[in-house]
Amino acid sequence: MTKRNSGGHSGKGNSGGKGNKAMKYLIKADMKINGNVQRKDIIGAIMGQTEGLLGDDLELRKLQRTARIGHVDVEMDSKGGKVSGQILIPSSMDNVETAIIASSLETIDRVGPCQAKITVSEIQDVRSTKVNAVIDRAKDLLLVMVNSGDAATKTVIEEVRSVLTVGTAKNYHGLTCGPNVESSDSLIIVEGRNDVRNLLNFGVKNAISCDGAGNIKQELIDLANGKENVILAIDGDRGGEMLFRQLNETLKIDFVAQAPVGQEWELLPQKTATKCLSQKLEADKFAANLPAEAESESKDAWLEEDEEEAPAEIHEYFDHIAELKANSAIFVKVDGTITDPIGPRLLAKAAGDADGAIAIVINGAVNDRVLDIASEAAIETVVGTKEGKGFSKRKDVKAWLTEKHA
Repeated sequence: MTKRNSGGHSGKGNSGGKGNKAMKYLIKADMKINGNVQRKDIIGAIMGQTEGLLGDDLELRKLQRTARIGHVDVEMDSKGGKVSGQILIPSSMDNVETAIIASSLETIDRVGPCQAKITVSEIQDVRSTKVNAVIDRAKDLLLVMVNSGDAATKTVIEEVRSVLTVGTAKNYHGLTCGPNVESSDSLIIVEGRNDVRNLLNFGVKNAISCDGAGNIKQELIDLANGKENVILAIDGDRGGEMLFRQLNETLKIDFVAQAPVGQEWELLPQKTATKCLSQKLEADKFAANLPAEAESESKDAWLEEDEEEAPAEIHEYFDHIAELKANSAIFVKVDGTITDPIGPRLLAKAAGDADGAIAIVINGAVNDRVLDIASEAAIETVVGTKEGKGFSKRKDVKAWLTEKHA
């Protein structure tokens, strides 16, 4: 039968005003005693065998009198002439002092005449546990406010047409999206799938990716044109503005929410993402604020790339893409042979080990990271489906994309 001592070594020493100190940590130690002992024997061994071990400042009796150490609780179970259980000691000291007190318990090797072994299993941060409880309770209370129709809260919720719980990414005609994109009256269009997942972490369930610049799916156009409000969330760079120009000519956009300069939606913290959404601009105003020359420059750049003809061997590489799973890649070697497919997580390591490789062929977007991997491995050619995050022309790596060159 399990027994618990809710007292300690000395109730009198902790009954004064100093006994109200908030405890920061809880020391948990497992004990095994080869003999039948009582609770008072265990507490006596703790106090007696640690006395003088750590000096006067860390003497347990003194620490209890000043409420820096709380009551020693003992949970014990007697079976077959042996005792096992747990020792619980709350502490209001800092983490270093608490760790020292905890380690001193492991020096106890006897309780009365019986052999004993005490092992510290955990030092629990009581404050962290309380904070987690506060967060969980706050979530419950917030949902009650939303469901009760609080006006101020509903205004925020209606901006994103979402409930404040994390959802799971879905697929809409090949585009990554939140679970509410079809049922919600409003829609948030982002560039890539990681942008959708980041917003889902904040409870925004009506976002959908357009998979960057390129051919925009008709299903996305139809979905956006049927919504009351469409917000385009773009990164804080030139690529984001180029995406706005393309989509603004293709589908309905009511508002634009742009990330801070140089930042991407997939990496924004919740506070920044919420601020960007709340400070969205009407699409016409956003377009009017764009530099006039930026559009002509970007169009000229696209035309130059579109005019470039892919050589015959590149078209052969394009044929390999259809045989690969999404985001998988192969290496083409100088003798024309190809490696086995690998996943995106292994690309960097495989590139470093791929002796004689002259090209990387990937069934996915070519982003800045892929180009860096090719550059570091001295691989001069990368073949993919489209431009990805941070894509830019490189002198040492040539990128060929099926959406432009096939």
